[in-house]
Amino acid sequence: MLYYLFRFLEQWNIPGSGMWSYISFRSILALVLSLIISVWFGEYFIKWMRANGGTETQRDRSIDPYGTEKRGVPTMGGIIIIVATVVPCLFFGRLRNIYMILMIVTTLWLGLIGFADDYIKMKVTKDGLKPIYKLIGQAVLGLGIGLTLWLSPDAVIRENVSAQKTVNGQQTIEVVMHKSNPVKSTTTTIPFVKNNNLNYTDTFFSWMGEHKAAGGWIFFVLLTTFLVMAVSNGSNLNDGMDGMCAGNSAIICVALGILAYVSSHIGYSAYFNIMYIPQSEELVIFLSAFIGALIGFLWYNAYPAQVFMGDTGSLAIGGIIAVTCIIIHKELLIPILCFIFLCESISVLLQLRVAKYGNKRGEKLRLFKRAPIHDAFRTGPEQLEGMKVILNRPRGRWLESKITTRFWIITIGMAALAIITLKIR
Repeated sequence: MLYYLFRFLEQWNIPGSGMWSYISFRSILALVLSLIISVWFGEYFIKWMRANGGTETQRDRSIDPYGTEKRGVPTMGGIIIIVATVVPCLFFGRLRNIYMILMIVTTLWLGLIGFADDYIKMKVTKDGLKPIYKLIGQAVLGLGIGLTLWLSPDAVIRENVSAQKTVNGQQTIEVVMHKSNPVKSTTTTIPFVKNNNLNYTDTFFSWMGEHKAAGGWIFFVLLTTFLVMAVSNGSNLNDGMDGMCAGNSAIICVALGILAYVSSHIGYSAYFNIMYIPQSEELVIFLSAFIGALIGFLWYNAYPAQVFMGDTGSLAIGGIIAVTCIIIHKELLIPILCFIFLCESISVLLQLRVAKYGNKRGEKLRLFKRAPIHDAFRTGPEQLEGMKVILNRPRGRWLESKITTRFWIITIGMAALAIITLKIR
């Protein structure tokens, strides 16, 4: 809202009003305001939840050895993150921008699904919302995002092309330019490849002739749906220790903010030889607010946590990361950026397969001590009585704070790797 007000005042040469046209200025304001809101609102939210019984019930000590310490801690802290993200976007973002609209809708929609799950866990049954309903909600969002990017005339790119340029009539150099006409495209970026654009339509559906464009876009919509569901559930699995998911997600979003800024700047996108995505600079505003909200939330969620984010936060976080990657056409970077989320999801799938195989043989067989994988590091030998564990590492039990910090370090390394894919090809 303030963006439109000050752009109007700029017509009257009001001093300082021109600053609002700069992404750097608005993104810093969004980050600072979100940080203030999350810290200020978080304190009152925690007090209100305690007073109204919105707290965590005692956890199963056989799974969480620190469960007794977490009894009575308020949950649904994702509300803090959502409020601290959306409010700065309403103030400093361009609300008619298609990408800002998609990000806000993603945040609110998945936050609502997570809220329903957390509320049912507290008031009705500890099992929460049935998994099928959560999956349907995620799938509906993914389909909506994919179809919007397909059908909206505002969701376009300008393709990068290489050309030979002669300097001083002798030396020939290669320069990167962008086509003047923006187009709808199913093109994505392949990491570590020099000519790194992959068009789903031309690569996979050229055999469909005149219908290949429709085939490419249908594939894109289905891929978007899958990624929203996968990353959202991956972040949900990662939310099992104090500060774990919030810290990992803040690191990931810093990397995404850099990639979004480069993609939205015609000069930088030409320099790095990547496609230029007009209007995607509003993603930087949103991500700045989101990073500030996550860091502010860590003020209360760092070990020992005073509040848990619950599914209200974890589902929204994964959806935000997935949709951002899709918008800037960097979805193939998700396995690198979200490496920890991927490991959590794969560990659960493998654990289930091995346990099922063991049941057929009449034994309690496990691949890891516990799954998701972060639980394996806090599980002691006394919790494995009667079990046969294939990968029985580590032998002892790590403190939660050590596990969380080491997972953060891994995420920092993977985020750095994702950023340097801009140059390493």
